[in-house]
Amino acid sequence: MMNLAERHQFILSRLQRDQYINVVDLCKELKVSSVTIRKDLKLLEDKSLLFRTHGGATVNNPYTVDRPVNEKEKIQSTEKNKIGIAAAALLNDNDSIVIASGTTVLYFAKNIAPATNLTVVTSALNVALELMREPSIEVIQLGGLLRKSSSSVMGAYAEQVLQDFYFNKLFLGVDGIDLDFGLTTTNAMEAHLNRKMIGASQKTIVLADSTKFGKRGFGKICGLEEIDHIITDKGISEQIVKHLESLGVTVTIV
Repeated sequence: MMNLAERHQFILSRLQRDQYINVVDLCKELKVSSVTIRKDLKLLEDKSLLFRTHGGATVNNPYTVDRPVNEKEKIQSTEKNKIGIAAAALLNDNDSIVIASGTTVLYFAKNIAPATNLTVVTSALNVALELMREPSIEVIQLGGLLRKSSSSVMGAYAEQVLQDFYFNKLFLGVDGIDLDFGLTTTNAMEAHLNRKMIGASQKTIVLADSTKFGKRGFGKICGLEEIDHIITDKGISEQIVKHLESLGVTVTIV
């Protein structure tokens, strides 16, 4: 059996490799109790070597904060563009889709092929402005309270309008994906609107770069079992991919 120092080294090595570790898995691998593992994680967090989460730990700070859309657009821009290209390839002629807000879904909008016949409902002003140039795409802009940091609308009016539609696909951006807590955003009203979008859609496709995994925002959108497909980049760990696939979520890595 490993001593304290050896356990800590094992935990940090696993964390460096997988980005996220689970208490139950560590108990099995190290053959110690969950109480021991939780004490180990607490000691390592006190040394600023990891961040504890519900049921495990992560190498990144799991608590995400709101930032302006023009700032977020510059982060992971290459990865977001590749995700957008892969998402656009899922479109079929005459699809009726809903696009939520976020910088990754904006890259998706930018990569939709010209002359694709689509009906698009969106909460994002920047997405609507991007797509209005295409004569073959009919754009319906939701109204409501303007959230300036995300260049999007939210609130009861936007939710009410969604009741009149049903979509083939929802393309959803998020601020955080936590294996225990699910999908989140930094705004509770936006999270509620996103839930309404999921309820109005046949298929939910999440567009998220790998930095979003292991993070939580203030408002919960839904659990992982409620989504169908995630498109992300090569930075995602194999452990997270296996967990998502075990829930029946299709994972596309670009």
